[in-house]
Amino acid sequence: MKKVLSLQLYCVRDFKIAKTEASISSYAGYVGSSLMLGRALTSMLWGLIADRYGRKPVLVIGIISVVIFNTLFGLSTSFWMAIIMRFLLGSLCGVLGPVKAYASELFREEHQAIGLSTVSAAWGIGLIIGPALGGYLAQPVEKYPHIFLKGSFWDKFPYFLPCIIISGLAFATAIVCIWIPETLHNHNDGNKSTNEAEALENEGGCSDKDKIIQKKENLLLNWPLMSAIFVYSVYALQDIAFQEVFSLWAVSPRRLGGLNFTTDDVGNVLSISGLALIIYQAILYPFVQKAFGMIGMARISGVRFCKLLCFNVSLFVFFQYIILLWYLMQVLAIPLTQSFPFIAMCSGSALFTLLSIASALKNLLSTNITTGLFLIQNRAVAQHQRGEANGIAMTFMSVFKTIGPAIGGAILSWSQTRMDASFLPGTHMVFFLINIVSAIGTVMFISFIRGKNKTCSNEQN
Repeated sequence: MKKVLSLQLYCVRDFKIAKTEASISSYAGYVGSSLMLGRALTSMLWGLIADRYGRKPVLVIGIISVVIFNTLFGLSTSFWMAIIMRFLLGSLCGVLGPVKAYASELFREEHQAIGLSTVSAAWGIGLIIGPALGGYLAQPVEKYPHIFLKGSFWDKFPYFLPCIIISGLAFATAIVCIWIPETLHNHNDGNKSTNEAEALENEGGCSDKDKIIQKKENLLLNWPLMSAIFVYSVYALQDIAFQEVFSLWAVSPRRLGGLNFTTDDVGNVLSISGLALIIYQAILYPFVQKAFGMIGMARISGVRFCKLLCFNVSLFVFFQYIILLWYLMQVLAIPLTQSFPFIAMCSGSALFTLLSIASALKNLLSTNITTGLFLIQNRAVAQHQRGEANGIAMTFMSVFKTIGPAIGGAILSWSQTRMDASFLPGTHMVFFLINIVSAIGTVMFISFIRGKNKTCSNEQN
């Protein structure tokens, strides 16, 4: 799916729906939003299906949907066909929530952080393969005229080649999924967290009726889960807006404040970022985990939701660690994001080097916070509710990500009309507004945490 980032502006341009060059970014944003809208509408349903029928069927169905609708996207002949194909792909590919539950269940408790970090590593692999294929294989008639002849099928559908290759990889993955184990029923008596929560309830003299009520409690009232989802959703909004803006900004002409990159150039930058992420996950992340082992990777011993958090020191400390990472990430990421328009003032190898470093650093900063939030989301609920929990997370995140590309594209188009403004001219404005979203989310999260800590203190007293 990441391949679309490096070529969607060219797709929209070829559809000839935009009246001006500056408005192409707005229409490209709608293409990105359509995928997230479909995902927002169905993520909770796929999570419930994964809890009832298993993770494996949902994964297989989702991957098959990639094969079908990704191929049809490559055959799109109009803007609306592209929108519909992306929407259907988002609706039927419900793998992101269940795959996080699957990763947390596949590894033993002490290795769950590394297990969930593999989800981020897989995202990094996609960040390498997707943009690279999109950049190198899109418009093959123009790039490889000796192999792909003008007037041929490949000339009529210039973006079909990378799509069909991605679909082929997805088809091979679907076949491999036939042999992967199902994890939903690995623990006959529920997961260890559930047993420990029941032990705590027994010590507190809770009745059997209380246990039943505890198990059926609404996940929307689970404060550790919903707080992690809230943070992840706000971060997802600015992250998807940045990704959308970055790709569109990079291929925009210099006179509009862009870099005038080709699809190859964008693919190279994103591929370097993905490679850096994989190296970090494979080599450096285990050292980070070891360094924070007594705090960040502390054992989360129960699932008594809001009340349990007030008395469960390990979960509370772990959550404070996530808050610390959030602060650190924002402190570093905000000036880094604002530096991109200044990097655009460079040229040649200096531009490519600085841009690749900045892009890689931004991805690395987000890895720790997302991995920690994945861990909280999957450890704050019992195993039989993890699919639903991740479905809720994907629903909230997808709603925010639906808004992000459309708004990001529209703001980029608007900023390109004010190149001579006295205050934050051109693309300086769009990166500034992305940082505003990050700052607002951080302030709201701090206020929420303070309010909840006060509640917990009152309950302890």
